[in-house]
Amino acid sequence: MSMIGEYVRLTPAQFERALGDPEWARGLVDELVEAELDEEPGAAAARCLSTDKAWHALDFLLSRLDFPVDVVFGEAALPEAGDWGYAPPRYLTPERVRAAAEALAAVPEARLVEGVGPEDLARADVYPSVVWERGESLDYVTHHYGELVPFLTSAAREGDAVLVWLD
Repeated sequence: MSMIGEYVRLTPAQFERALGDPEWARGLVDELVEAELDEEPGAAAARCLSTDKAWHALDFLLSRLDFPVDVVFGEAALPEAGDWGYAPPRYLTPERVRAAAEALAAVPEARLVEGVGPEDLARADVYPSVVWERGESLDYVTHHYGELVPFLTSAAREGDAVLVWLD
């Protein structure tokens, strides 16, 4: 089974309710994902985003740049939420989403992967390691990074919080 990075934007009111009612939050997330399945609104307009299996490579690449916000795993656990796949969801507050968007603006795709090749990801045992061991390009990762940036930028502009989890 694959591990997929998932994101959902929540309005401030939705976020406040989610903090106190994780079961309601799970239902809302399911509704938002279902609503966008056929729509494909584009990352800037989307309420939901998947980084597929690129999540670990994104974490590796951003960590080596000392990125100031944990945009891959979130920064705090949603209180009393059960596993949504591999662990309970975590979140970024609207303030941390804003900080992430500002920092992402300074990291173009070329800088994200500068000086790194698939052999570096393989050596670091970055998931899915078989891809990097085969020497596949980092285009897959930069593609997902190229969607994450406008997603978080839009969330910041709207004052949204973001839930993050591995499914």
